[in-house]
Amino acid sequence: MSASESGVQGRITQSVQTKWGWFLALGIVLVIGGTLAIFLPVASTIATSIFLGAILLVGGAVQIFHALKVKTWSGFFWDMAIGLVQIVGGLIIYFDPFAGAVALTVIIAAIFLAQGLTQVMLAFAVRPHDGWGWLLFSGLLAAAVAVMLAVQFPGSSVVAPGILAGISILFSGWAYIAIALAARRLSV
Repeated sequence: MSASESGVQGRITQSVQTKWGWFLALGIVLVIGGTLAIFLPVASTIATSIFLGAILLVGGAVQIFHALKVKTWSGFFWDMAIGLVQIVGGLIIYFDPFAGAVALTVIIAAIFLAQGLTQVMLAFAVRPHDGWGWLLFSGLLAAAVAVMLAVQFPGSSVVAPGILAGISILFSGWAYIAIALAARRLSV
C-alpha cells in the first residue's frame, strides 16, 4: 500500500472514529424505518412501487433525450423504444402502484425460484464438502419462498415487496450501528 493510500485509509478511519455518533444515528433511523416497513408492509409496498414508477419515468425521459441527441447512431430506434417502454411502464406503476407491486412480486418469486434451484444443484455438486447441507437447505428455503409467493399470488404482491424492502433497510441499519460501535470502541 502506498503512503497516499495509507493516509487516506487513516483519514477515513479517523473520520469514522470522530463521527461515530452520526453513523449510530443513521443506523438507528434505518432500523426504525426498516421495522416500520416490515410491520406496515402494504404502505411500504405502495411506496416502493411509486418510487419505482418515478425512477422509470425519469429514466425513460433521459433515454429519449439521449436518443434525440444521437440521432445518427445506429441504436437510435432502440434507444427511443426503450425510453418509451420505460415511460409507459413508469406511468402504469406510478398511477397504479398495485400493478407495480404485482410485477415486483412476480420478479421476486422468479428470482427466488432460480436461486433456490441453482443452490440445490450446487449443493449436490459439492456434496462431499462440509457445509453442503447448508447450501441445500438455503436452496430449498429459497424455492419454498417462491412457491409461497406463487400460492398466495396476487395477495402476496401487496406485502412481499414491502417486507423485503424493510428487511433490507433493517440490515443496513444494523450494519451502520455495528460500524458506529466499532469506531466508538477504537476512539476510546
